[in-house]
Amino acid sequence: MKELITLLRQKKPLVHHITNEVTISECANVTLNIGALPVMAHAKEEVSEMVAAAGALVLNIGTLTPQQVEAMLIAGKAANQKGVPVVLDPVGAGATKLRTQSARRLLNELNVAVIKGNGAEISILAGREGKIRGVESLDSGQNLEEVAAAFARQHNTVVVVSGKEDIVTDGKRLAYIKNGHSLMGQVVGTGCMLASVIGSFLGVEKDFYEAAKYAVLSFCIAGELAAERENVYGPGTYKAAFFDTLSLLDDEKVKTMSVYEEKEVL
Repeated sequence: MKELITLLRQKKPLVHHITNEVTISECANVTLNIGALPVMAHAKEEVSEMVAAAGALVLNIGTLTPQQVEAMLIAGKAANQKGVPVVLDPVGAGATKLRTQSARRLLNELNVAVIKGNGAEISILAGREGKIRGVESLDSGQNLEEVAAAFARQHNTVVVVSGKEDIVTDGKRLAYIKNGHSLMGQVVGTGCMLASVIGSFLGVEKDFYEAAKYAVLSFCIAGELAAERENVYGPGTYKAAFFDTLSLLDDEKVKTMSVYEEKEVL
């Protein structure tokens, strides 16, 4: 495994976010904690200029408006022209027509390096069955490995399916990641934060599958280590411990603690 945390903290790529207002502070914090530099710029008048200086662009539709989607398209097209990788987090896709249509428009009009969603979001965008309430996945109804791999090939992207256990695939390679802790699911915004960490690693690793895999492993291992801290009593103290643990994480811990299965698909 490459030592991507060390490289990330040396290069400190700028990660431009157009993201969820509910979790904007958390996303900025985890980006900084893992070693990158966050910027949250949403105005359509400046996004092209901002993304030109970035190492990655993260688009999150958690609190979307039509105006925000317009800014995302402007930023995404500028990122594509500059060779800046784009992460799409289609929060709540399938819950409303606006979310589903906006996610599909972004995916179809932009070159997306990584799309990260829960099982229902990914299944619905892939044209399969899925049940979602608000932004929470109830049931994908599908073999997620097959759906994710086919979706990745269809859009020439890397797909990350988050859940109790996570899937990362580019349609040819697939990693089934088993790290993580149940307390992660009790903190609002861990999915949004994961997209920020993925964006951070995309800023230093050109193999987007490897970058996404390392990001998910790092994030989940930090989640495990945070739960072991003596001062963790529940979700509130866990959230603070998670930020601390992520900031102290190193490549050696990732290498020694990673638990995942990897295989070729197709």
